Amino acid sequence: MKTRLIRSRGAVLAAAIFAVPLAVSPMLATQAHAQFGFGRIVYDPTNYAQNVLTAARTLEQINHQITSLQNEAQMLINQAKNLASLPFSALQTLQQNVQKTQQLLGQAQNIAFDIQKVDQAFQSQYGNVSLSATDAEMVKGARDRWKNTVGGLQDAMRVQAGVVGNIDTNRSQMSALVGQSQSASGALQATQAGNQLLALQSQQLSDLVALLAANGRAGALTEAERAAAAEQGREQRRRFLTPGTAYSPGNARMFGNGN
Repeated sequence: MKTRLIRSRGAVLAAAIFAVPLAVSPMLATQAHAQFGFGRIVYDPTNYAQNVLTAARTLEQINHQITSLQNEAQMLINQAKNLASLPFSALQTLQQNVQKTQQLLGQAQNIAFDIQKVDQAFQSQYGNVSLSATDAEMVKGARDRWKNTVGGLQDAMRVQAGVVGNIDTNRSQMSALVGQSQSASGALQATQAGNQLLALQSQQLSDLVALLAANGRAGALTEAERAAAAEQGREQRRRFLTPGTAYSPGNARMFGNGN
């Protein structure tokens, strides 16, 4: 009986010993899953909200950077437009018009637009009539002065024709420059178009100055001729009234056959 009892108690103890690891193993597995992150995911609301806020702030910073880059790119585009040169130039045409007018003034007949030549001509042709000059010399002087006057009038009319000829060219250039100014893409192009419009006005003013100079020259030559003619007329009248050889009457033959 004792032997059987001992054997039964030993069997119960052995069964208990083998049962302990089986009961403890689920607890250890649960602790391992919790410690190393295995098994189901644990949701943390505070951590999730902080992550969402961080992502939103990062996205906002990125948007600000993108906006800043876009503004800088637009600024560079505007600077490029402001620095772009005007693709149109009327300078050559305006210079050609000025040169034409200068050539007409340089072709002035007899007395040119030169101070020394004007002084010399007035001393020799428009000064006081020499008392010792012969009648032939006085006639030649009057004819030279008349040629100067006629030449001055012709030169004035040629300058007038040249200035009138420039009007159509100036009109087309003005229309082109105004169009370029209105369609300018930047400040530099608008400024250059404005400068060329000022150059066009300067060319027109130079034509006006040339016209006034030519007309003034013609008028001055006309008045100088009148003054010289008056002086010469006084000298000729003086000579006519100066006592000299008296008139001697003689026979005059009215008809060739004497009847």
